[in-house]
Amino acid sequence: MHPCLRAFIRQYVAVIVGALVPVVLTTFLSASMNFGTFSGDRHTATVAIARHLT
Repeated sequence: MHPCLRAFIRQYVAVIVGALVPVVLTTFLSASMNFGTFSGDRHTATVAIARHLT
């Protein structure tokens, strides 16, 4: 592989990874805050008794 091509691919991958890391971190952290728990926490089922109006 040509050295210039290798340098270009390395630089291109670094830019893509540098752009995706903040997006992934922001998504993971904001989703945890919106759901009210963290991804490793155990969720408790809060199911209300369903009643029919008939």
